[in-house]
Amino acid sequence: MKTWTHPGGKLRELGAESLTDAELLSILISTGTKGIPAEKVVQEILDKFGSFKGMSNQPLEKFLQFKGLGDVKIIRIAAAFEIARRIVNQVLKEYNKESN
Repeated sequence: MKTWTHPGGKLRELGAESLTDAELLSILISTGTKGIPAEKVVQEILDKFGSFKGMSNQPLEKFLQFKGLGDVKIIRIAAAFEIARRIVNQVLKEYNKESN
């Protein structure tokens, strides 16, 4: 079995569904900061909020508490959650049309 040095390679070869939540979030934040790899930053975020759902309900300011997350990385996370929210809303809208 191949060991991946970055989740991007794993995604490319095995597909996004093969990645853990931590690996997906690592791709979004890209790099850590001096002395703190992205994987550690991501694990701290997931430990604090429990899940993507837990993260999605947080104000952006809450993410500033994590060393290694700056404005650009927080904005990427917020954009990803907004994309997901819009997809869910579109699916629900289409489902409700079909149900009526």
